[in-house]
Amino acid sequence: MKAESEIVPVRSNHRFNEDRLVRYLGEKLGLSQRRFELRQFGYGKSNPTFILFDGEREYVLRKKPAGILLPSAHAVEREYRILKSLDHTDVPVPKTYLLCEDESVIGTPFYVMERVNGRVFRDITLEQVPAREERAAIFDSMVCTLVRIHQVDWEALGLADYGKPGNYMARQISRWSRQYKASLTQDIQSMNNLMKWLDDNIPEDDTTTIAHGDFRLENLVIHPVEPRVTAVLDWELSTLGHPLADLAYNCMVYHFPAHNRLRPGYEGLDL
Repeated sequence: MKAESEIVPVRSNHRFNEDRLVRYLGEKLGLSQRRFELRQFGYGKSNPTFILFDGEREYVLRKKPAGILLPSAHAVEREYRILKSLDHTDVPVPKTYLLCEDESVIGTPFYVMERVNGRVFRDITLEQVPAREERAAIFDSMVCTLVRIHQVDWEALGLADYGKPGNYMARQISRWSRQYKASLTQDIQSMNNLMKWLDDNIPEDDTTTIAHGDFRLENLVIHPVEPRVTAVLDWELSTLGHPLADLAYNCMVYHFPAHNRLRPGYEGLDL
């Protein structure tokens, strides 16, 4: 599915004072106030994402949602930092223009980046790409892009404090095991077996790289006509971690149905 088809009017629960935004961006970026138009992307639900037009240029704005948030959630400041750090590497990311932490402008912190035109596919089967060779090339580019992320010298970029280097797999297994136990309603032996197996089989390799945290086809912009990645989006879950975590997450599509539908255990339930 192309990104253009997912641009919608701003949702009522995501509205803010557009006049203040226009004045602010006019001062900071020279945005035209006479021909300003604001619309919203249908995706990017964790951090509401908007497209700005001023008659000549297009920008993308990502903001924190309003309301009470978990302490480490929706950190657009963190996302801005990693994007800006990667701007001069060979990792394809949108160019960033500014970060605004002044909540008086639109109610929450936000940042502005360039709009990267291209194709955004929600369907992992790439049914909209008829040529098998092009589909293969897109996936090849996807893998090469992930390699580029993991090859970045994060210390040289000043990202030594972006996460906890080392012991990533053990920390993740411990964290999610605790989360599971905290929400436990009945004992499930298969889950107990899984947690034990994971704990017993933590990889000895403790490589630390930048980990995207949500690396999948849907978070990539593909060139309008060429089978290559032109931008990696949605860095809000990124940290310093183990590269195999990104690889395993990206390979989940081989084990789940290609099309989004309820898992058998949820069918018939009012969720």
